Amino acid sequence: MDVTFSQRLGKLPPYLFADLRRKIAAKRAEGMKVITLGIGDPDVPTPAPIVAELQRAVDDANDPDRHRYGCDVPVTEFPAAVRSFYQRRFGVALAGEQVVTTMGSKDAIAKFPLAVMDPGDVGIAPLPGYPTYNIGHVFAGGSTYYVPLRPENDYLLDVDEIPADLADRAKLLWINYPNNPTTALADLDFFARAVEFGRTHNVLICHDAAYTENTFDGYQAPSILQVDGADDVAVEFFSLSKGFNMTGWRLGCLVGNASAVRALSTIKDNVDNGSLRALQFAAAAALNSAETLTAEANEPYKRRRDMVCEMLNAAGWNITPPQATIYLWVPVPAQYAQRDGEDGYSSSGQFAEDLLETHGVVITPGRGYGETGEGFFRISLTYPDDVLKAAVEKICEMNK
Repeated sequence: MDVTFSQRLGKLPPYLFADLRRKIAAKRAEGMKVITLGIGDPDVPTPAPIVAELQRAVDDANDPDRHRYGCDVPVTEFPAAVRSFYQRRFGVALAGEQVVTTMGSKDAIAKFPLAVMDPGDVGIAPLPGYPTYNIGHVFAGGSTYYVPLRPENDYLLDVDEIPADLADRAKLLWINYPNNPTTALADLDFFARAVEFGRTHNVLICHDAAYTENTFDGYQAPSILQVDGADDVAVEFFSLSKGFNMTGWRLGCLVGNASAVRALSTIKDNVDNGSLRALQFAAAAALNSAETLTAEANEPYKRRRDMVCEMLNAAGWNITPPQATIYLWVPVPAQYAQRDGEDGYSSSGQFAEDLLETHGVVITPGRGYGETGEGFFRISLTYPDDVLKAAVEKICEMNK
C-alpha cells in the first residue's frame, strides 16, 4: 500500500543534514574515501566523571526505579543542578516552575510550537538559521517569517526589519547566540532589545542557547535571562550536547517564562516518557562540575580553530578566529562567488558539490541554512586534528 503523506510533510524542505548523510553514503558506496566536516557531532568522548555517574546510576541496586519511565520517577537532582548552574554561570535565579527537563534542545524546539501555536499562526526565525525552527512551525500548522542576518550587522537579528503588522501577529521569535552557522555573538544590549520587542508586540522570545558553553579566549556568552524582566517574555533552550560532548545522550532543559515551561511540559506529558533516570543523574553531575568539564571539552576545538584558520588564511582567506561555537563560517572562493545568483547559480552549493566530487570532502553549504547563507560554507571542528588538516588542505586547493 502506498501511504498518502500529510500536507505538513509536503511543506518541509529536505532536511539539510539528512541530505548530507545521503550524499556521503552514496559516495562511499561508489568506493570514494569521504572526509566529512559537515556535521557538528563531537568526536571527543564524554568526560569520564559523567560516564562514571551514568554507570553508577544504571547499576544502583538501591534505586528500584532506575529502569522506569523518566517522567514517572523524575530525578529532582537535574532541575536542581540546572538552577544552581544558572545561578553560578549567569547570576540568574530560577524558580522550580521555570525549569523542565528535555531530551536535548532539538526535540524541545520542534515540540514547543505545538504548545503555543495554532494553525495559521506565524513564527519568526533568522535566516541563515537552524532548520528546526521552521520545522516546528510546520508541524504546528503555522508558517515562518524569516528575518535576514546580515554580515554588515554582525549577523545580529534586527527587529526593526520585522513589519509592525507581522510582529503583532507573531507568536514566537527565535534567536540563537552564539550563532549557528555564522558563529556571531550577541551582548546583553542585543538581548534587551529582543526582550523589549517581545514585550511591545506580545511575542515570546525563544533563545536557542546550544553553544553558550563553547567559548574561547576568555569570552563568556550571556543568557537572555540576565536581562531584567526577561522571564516575562522569554525562554531559553539549553543543551548539554555540545558543551559537554553529550550529543547522543539527549539531555537539556527549557528555562524561563513559567507558563511557557508548563506548556512544553504538557506536550511532553502527552508525547514522550522522559529520559532514563541514569541519564538525568549524569546530566546533573555534568552541570555541577561545568566549570571544569567545559573548559577541558573546549581545548580541542580551540586548537583546531587556530590550526584551520591559519591554514585558510595562508591560502588566501581572511578569517578571524571566532570566540564561540564549534564551527567556522567561511566565504566560498572568489571564482564561485563571482557567479553567485547567475541563472539561479548557488555558489555555496556548487562549491560543496565540486569539493565532494573532486576531493571527497564534505562541508555544509551556506545555502542549506537559507538563501541569505549563500556565499559561505560551514566547517565543523568536531573531527580529529589529522582529519581536519587533510580536509582543509583539499579545501585550500580549491582556492587557487
